[in-house]
Amino acid sequence: MTSNRKVDHLVYAVPNLMAAMDIFEQKTGIRPIFGGYHQNQGTKNALVNLGDKCYLEFIAIDTKNTAIQAPRWMGVDFVDSPQITRWALKSENLEKDSRILQHYQADLGQIQAGQRKMSNGKTLTWQMSMPLATPAVDILPFFLDWRQSEAHPTEALPVQCRLVRLELAHPQANTMQRVFEDLSLDLNILQQANPSIGIQLECPRGLINL
Repeated sequence: MTSNRKVDHLVYAVPNLMAAMDIFEQKTGIRPIFGGYHQNQGTKNALVNLGDKCYLEFIAIDTKNTAIQAPRWMGVDFVDSPQITRWALKSENLEKDSRILQHYQADLGQIQAGQRKMSNGKTLTWQMSMPLATPAVDILPFFLDWRQSEAHPTEALPVQCRLVRLELAHPQANTMQRVFEDLSLDLNILQQANPSIGIQLECPRGLINL
């Protein structure tokens, strides 16, 4: 699907986390598992394991966190219905990938490190190229390096769905295609009036499109 690049996760921004989890469960038979809070970003999430250390991340505004104001990351302030707004790739050379992003757009690719304890006692440790708060949908991936981590967020989650298809569209498809080539990404970008990220999942009750 992505040449030698592996998808780490897909960001599904939703206006109401519990409502989106309920709808997903009704459609698929799978209940997303609540993950926790991003205190420095003003959001909260839930996860679905897609296998091969890849996951779908439901993300919504944490309305109880009044310290973080809009616009928050991942485009969460710009969705009035559930929508895939970002996606992440695994990286073994974060500096190189970030430079490629910054060559296209100077404020992309800023690297930050993070760490948190999992419920099983293991420590998640990562470095990532930070996605921007805008636009609502950004088809350029951000990157995560988990190589120093004891675990991956999917480790404690059952594998219940699988990513079948990823489809990207953008009004400047040719420009985006050149960036993808520089990132060694073998994906065709569709020409479309508005940026969009579409995925298809195989779940116990069949195929679902998001």
